Amino acid sequence: MKFRNFKMVDYVVYGRGCFNQLDEILAPKRVQAQPMIFLLDHHFENNEALKSRIPLRGNDEIIIADVTYEPKTTYVDEIATLLKDKYGQVSGVIAIGGGSTMDLAKAVAIMMTNEGLAHEYQGYDLVKNKAVYKVGIPTISGTGAEVSRTCVLTGPTKKLGMNSDFTPFDQIVLDPELIKGVPKNQNFYTGMDCYIHCVESLDGTFLNTFSQSYGEKALAMCQDVYLNKDIWDENSDEQLMMASYAGGMSIAYSQVGVAHAVSYGLSYLLGTKHGIGNCIVFNHLQEYYPQGVDEFKRMVDKHAIEIPQGVCAQLSDAQFDTMIDVSLGMKLLWENALGTNWEQKMNRDILRKLFEKL
Repeated sequence: MKFRNFKMVDYVVYGRGCFNQLDEILAPKRVQAQPMIFLLDHHFENNEALKSRIPLRGNDEIIIADVTYEPKTTYVDEIATLLKDKYGQVSGVIAIGGGSTMDLAKAVAIMMTNEGLAHEYQGYDLVKNKAVYKVGIPTISGTGAEVSRTCVLTGPTKKLGMNSDFTPFDQIVLDPELIKGVPKNQNFYTGMDCYIHCVESLDGTFLNTFSQSYGEKALAMCQDVYLNKDIWDENSDEQLMMASYAGGMSIAYSQVGVAHAVSYGLSYLLGTKHGIGNCIVFNHLQEYYPQGVDEFKRMVDKHAIEIPQGVCAQLSDAQFDTMIDVSLGMKLLWENALGTNWEQKMNRDILRKLFEKL
């Protein structure tokens, strides 16, 4: 048997205020006149306090990353082309924001050193050349994008990541201070991304002791934050940030499952953001994850969160077919959820009925 030898993040700094060490961290990675490019989540476009803390040197540049929708391959190409035309090459790409900003930064860093268009690298181990230096700094917790081996992108025909050894960040900066003040609903949707992919990993056929050790800890922290606590405090931020990290590590050596496979279809067609998409789908998956869905519903009630309903009510047959095609294309996710014979358990009719519930 051949075991996966997967690439992890090279360096991790954690702690309140560790963002202040960013200048020191970047200094040895600077290459002559080549700038550091900071991709800043558009939610912080007018946050002068945060922007003033970004250690700009020389011809460094802040680019406001429009992540209204999850990143498209065309947007990756647009930014990479702009940087190549302007600078030739850059010293590094630093993401400051949520999971979409981090996925965008990873993809741009890859396209700075690889020819062609971003959609040509959607898949497994298609990237040929090492990316430029890249750093992930999450400002919301739950996606696990900071430790992921992939960067999920919406391409011309599919939603799929650049999944390669060249994708993980070289450095991540985990500062719980940065996630203070995230709006309640967004905090919940993104936190549930972590909770759901832990449920899917721990219940999956790919489960192993490596994944289980991280997944169980991440799940327990999510349960503590969203079920056991009555007051959100600083420790909640710290727990959720580490749950995101551990949850991402859990699926690195396993996979996610039904909720993610179905939500990819929603996202591709409707532009539904990943966290809320997972919540919309998971809310109807009692058949597959009865204990997890029951607990999820208790979390929803406790925090008075509204999960959108009827998002597929007005769709045409052609639109349903598009979502089904995208979802069924996530073969590893279905295999993890249902086993090697998953195609005998999941078909277009079953998936159509599931989408109709959403």
